[in-house]
Amino acid sequence: MLDTRYAIETPEGIDITLRPVGPLPRILAYTVDLLLRWAVLLVLGLFLTYLGAFGIGIISILYFLMEWFYPVFFEVYRGGVTPGKKGFGIRVVHDDGTPVGWSASLIRNLLRAVDLLPFAYIAGLVSMVLDGNFRRLGDLAAGTLVVYQHDAALRLESVAGSAAEKAGARVLPIALDRDGQRALLNFADRHETLSPQRQEELAAILDNLTGEQGKHGVASLLKIANGLKGAQ
Repeated sequence: MLDTRYAIETPEGIDITLRPVGPLPRILAYTVDLLLRWAVLLVLGLFLTYLGAFGIGIISILYFLMEWFYPVFFEVYRGGVTPGKKGFGIRVVHDDGTPVGWSASLIRNLLRAVDLLPFAYIAGLVSMVLDGNFRRLGDLAAGTLVVYQHDAALRLESVAGSAAEKAGARVLPIALDRDGQRALLNFADRHETLSPQRQEELAAILDNLTGEQGKHGVASLLKIANGLKGAQ
């Protein structure tokens, strides 16, 4: 339990090992995020209270959004890393190692209401202690895993082609489901085995993702794939 490893096999047939994060770093990361949320609400509240009942209503809405959608925003748009998680070098991924998406992030975070029971995240803590990969109930339902960022980077480097690695990185412009992410990663890994014409033909299929065609479309797809892989 103190030195667990999580083994997965990539679509390329490569065995990769990730290290799930135990309860203590996750609790500390959550505490940092909680303090940040409180600080933001406190600052905004100082101004909104002058608006009377209207301001109090706005504060209530902001509290709801910060409590339930703050982690979702960072997990989806920042590679599974909230500010608190970044400080402790951890991130959320799907249990197959791919970047977490909207549905999984929403499920794992909304189910914190269950993990909180009966108080102080007791249910979530018990689940993490009993599960071999330290998953709380929300993670089990969403099919997600919290791992150390360094290990996630190694997983992604192992399936990246040399040309794709040199292409740079670009944030995914629109949401993709897990099958779409896998297809994009497979293209980045195998594009060197394809003719330039075939590469451009495949890139043209996803011009709604890149807004480009031809060589520029191929380059954009490689950058987006690197963004999914966590490349810097």
